Amino acid sequence: MGQNQRVPFVDLSAQLTGLRSEIDAAIQRTLDSTDFVLGRQLSEFEGEFAKYCDCEYAIGVSSGTAALHLILEVLGIGRGDEVITVSNTFVATVEAILYTGATPVFADVDEDSYCIDPVAIERAITPNTRAILPVHIYGQPCDMESILAIASKHKLHVVEDACQAHGATFMGRKVGSFGVAAAFSFYPTKNLGALGDAGAVTTNDGEIARKLRALRHHAQFEPNVFSGVGYNCRLDSIQAAVLGVKLRRLDSWNERRRSIAKRYREKLKGNDYSFQKPVSGSVPTFHIMAARHSKRHVVQEYLDGAGVGWGRHIATPIHEQPGYSHLVRNGERFPVVEALSRELISLPVYPELSDEQVDYVVEVLGRVEVSV
Repeated sequence: MGQNQRVPFVDLSAQLTGLRSEIDAAIQRTLDSTDFVLGRQLSEFEGEFAKYCDCEYAIGVSSGTAALHLILEVLGIGRGDEVITVSNTFVATVEAILYTGATPVFADVDEDSYCIDPVAIERAITPNTRAILPVHIYGQPCDMESILAIASKHKLHVVEDACQAHGATFMGRKVGSFGVAAAFSFYPTKNLGALGDAGAVTTNDGEIARKLRALRHHAQFEPNVFSGVGYNCRLDSIQAAVLGVKLRRLDSWNERRRSIAKRYREKLKGNDYSFQKPVSGSVPTFHIMAARHSKRHVVQEYLDGAGVGWGRHIATPIHEQPGYSHLVRNGERFPVVEALSRELISLPVYPELSDEQVDYVVEVLGRVEVSV
């Protein structure tokens, strides 16, 4: 294995190269139709994505952030309400709650899965709690059975943040089909990525779907009748056309990610690295392959020196961010989240990665063990 081999953290061009002719054709059909907003391409993709997610409805929106925000708005969550979620997530999860005027309440996560801890959810519930917003972090489904039981006991909504978990399953069902609604992001680096910002909401509730379609389009339940203050949060037809092409490959891409993750785990067994463990009954999709090491800074230095790309996701948890530290109640701490934020490093895991490239990354990671 050559010392000069370089492995990028993400290589979007590799995926586009293989699909370029199909994507070009899909875009050309959209251009020819001039059906750019709320067009046929969007309705076709919505139908395909709903079916893929084991749901009755999918509503295309402008981003994953918009998806989360609009769901909470449709549920009537607002000032005085509390929504329980996690701090080891992208800031959009918490932004969406704040947009409504509601208060985010953080719960710590499980040491093994890195997902929200059901026991911590129970401790966080107050008379003002209206919803639980679990995040299927890195493509790992949360323990939805326990979460739904808690929600039923306390009469709470469950809204899934599935923005990193396209195609992941729990007890044989796709994520996005468990809560009252779910948010997906199609940011370009996601397992199913658009050519820019894009997102969707999935739900089995026809009334939620009806309201959300209106709210994304200036609150028009019928043309030119504005029943309230809405938003301009539509998914463009061109993006929907591209996503339709990619959706047909998603299962095979996810399978390749699982194969890469398995290779990392097996080849690094016995070293000082640990990895996210699946919740019982779940099949993750490894949007992120996070390795845990007590000397992350040393790992970073070795990867840099060997030309291997890496990432830090949730490098600083939300409750420690300068604009959000005021959300912590009574000096509460989240020890598992805080430990993960210090010790996790994200490794390359995109589907086009070769076994040889994975083995090179493993070789570099092995050098760390020798040196420390």
